[in-house]
Amino acid sequence: MDIYIHGYLICLLLFLFRSETACHPLGKRRCEMQAFRIWDVNQKIFYLRNNQLVAGYLQGPNTKLEEKIDVVPIEPHTMFLGIHGGKLCLACVKSGDEIKLKLEAVNITDLNQNREQDKRFAFIRFDNGPTTSFESAACPGWFLCTSLEADQPVGLTNMPTEALKVTKFYFQQDS
Repeated sequence: MDIYIHGYLICLLLFLFRSETACHPLGKRRCEMQAFRIWDVNQKIFYLRNNQLVAGYLQGPNTKLEEKIDVVPIEPHTMFLGIHGGKLCLACVKSGDEIKLKLEAVNITDLNQNREQDKRFAFIRFDNGPTTSFESAACPGWFLCTSLEADQPVGLTNMPTEALKVTKFYFQQDS
């Protein structure tokens, strides 16, 4: 009898885990948005300046400028990323030969993993010890990055080991 209860509990936990980490594939269930703090391994924090997401060192009263990253999980390691309560979403956009990170005025909970036009908002999360990297789902090989220099735009790079770009972040759920 114990093996049946054990099996039932495992199935129940898997169901609950999947319900919490992935949106309903047909988009019938609203996705749960969670807020996270993000900063790069050089301690630069994300903030908004002139409608552009930048990374820099915020101190004193400026710490309230920190942007929390709004996350809607769509698969165990894939998620939509946004700011401002999910009203501005991070997007990987191709323009000619260039690939850029843009903020788009889209409600994060309206995005759907099954719509091709929404793929530009999806990022794959890779955890490596205490740090996390984010690869664009729409542009494989392109990673979210900051510059070594402070107060520069957050962007994308296809050379994640390049010394001038930082692609490793601390990513902590906001309490």
